[in-house]
Amino acid sequence: MNTIESEGQGDSLDGAWVLVFLAWLIASASTLGALFLSQVMGIAPCVLCWYQRIFMFPLVFILAAGLFPFDPRLVRYALPLTVLGWLIALLHMLLVAGIVPEAVTPCAQGVPCKDQPIEWFGFLTIPLLSLIAFSAIGLLLVLTHFKVSK
Repeated sequence: MNTIESEGQGDSLDGAWVLVFLAWLIASASTLGALFLSQVMGIAPCVLCWYQRIFMFPLVFILAAGLFPFDPRLVRYALPLTVLGWLIALLHMLLVAGIVPEAVTPCAQGVPCKDQPIEWFGFLTIPLLSLIAFSAIGLLLVLTHFKVSK
C-alpha cells in the first residue's frame, strides 16, 4: 500500500512540475516580450508598465529556482508577486477603458498610461497581454497548490 501511495504522490508532483514549468514559460515569454518592445522597438514603458515589470521579471527566476529540484513551497513566494502584478495590470486596463480616471494613476510624468502604442487585432493591447499573462500564471500556481496539497 505504501508503494501505491508514494506512486500517487510522485504523479502529483510530476503534474505540479509541469504546471510550474508552464508558468515559467509564460513569465519568460512576457519578460522577453517586454524587453523586445522597449529595447528593440523603442516603445517607452509607462509607470504602470514599469510596476508590472517589477512583479513579472522576478517570477522568471523564482519559478526556475523552484523547478530544479522541484519545491512545492514556491507557490507561496510566486503567488503574491503574481497577484500584485495582476492588480496593477487590472488597474491599467480599467484606466485604458476609461473606467478609472487618469488623475488617480501615478502617470503624471513621462509616458501617459492611457496611450496604447500597440493594438493588435483591434483589441489586444500591452496591458491586456499583461493581465492575461498574470492571470494564466496565477491560475497555474493555484492549480499547483491544490495538486501538491492532495
